[in-house]
Amino acid sequence: MLSAGCSWAKRHALTAVVGVLLSGSALTTEAANPTNTSPTVPRYSYDVVHMWPHDLNAFTQGLVFFDGQLLESTGLNGQSSLRRVDLETGKVISQLQLPYEYFAEGLALFGKKLFQLTFQNGKCFVYDLKTFRREKEFSYPGEGWGLTTDGQWLIMSDGSDRLRFLDPETFEVKKTVKVVMTGRTVNRLNELEYIKGEIFANIWQSDVVVRIEPSTGKVLGLINFTGLLPSSDRDSSTDVLNGIAHDSSSDRLFVTGKRWPKLFEVRLKRE
Repeated sequence: MLSAGCSWAKRHALTAVVGVLLSGSALTTEAANPTNTSPTVPRYSYDVVHMWPHDLNAFTQGLVFFDGQLLESTGLNGQSSLRRVDLETGKVISQLQLPYEYFAEGLALFGKKLFQLTFQNGKCFVYDLKTFRREKEFSYPGEGWGLTTDGQWLIMSDGSDRLRFLDPETFEVKKTVKVVMTGRTVNRLNELEYIKGEIFANIWQSDVVVRIEPSTGKVLGLINFTGLLPSSDRDSSTDVLNGIAHDSSSDRLFVTGKRWPKLFEVRLKRE
């Protein structure tokens, strides 16, 4: 175990973030019980188990662990890419650069196909897992943020409080779920990862990840990643926490951020 993520300061930071959420910055007041302003959902902190190098130029938008390697979608116009990355060294093994007009976003692996969203281009590109050859594309309304899969559907966020469940063959919306915590809807849902029957979703511009029940949209827990990247590893280009991946075979959880120099394996613990 390398370091502990639970301290008074970190607990206080999560309380402050939750206060901001409940004030309306990331939650709206479509509440069944608007007087309930005290979150009762479980809270989690973390221990860092291991850390690895991460490309400082990677504006991480989507992250997937597969077969001992990381698959990564990076964003920004002119810098967007699809990458296969060595976990141990952080080095890019193979890469597909997207044309300048595309700002890449979330990434999901379904079968032997990779699905990559774009921010405001309204397109999802589908690639062969092995070769990164683009095989087809789908169109969708609104913005693309995060993407994951439960093995049946693709699950997509668009920065709102809604998650879309999509048919991977047609990209048709099969259902939409509203994400709710203590009677208020949670928006700014960004990077997604489906983990053991739950959806983990990063709240954009925060260090909080929410654990969501897929069938109801109910928030089952709050994870506080405050302090994960030390101040000594930050500079003027360091951006927000973003990038969640899960190794289902060994039950390992990986977290990083946009232009972070490190990727972390973490172990969650209940506060």
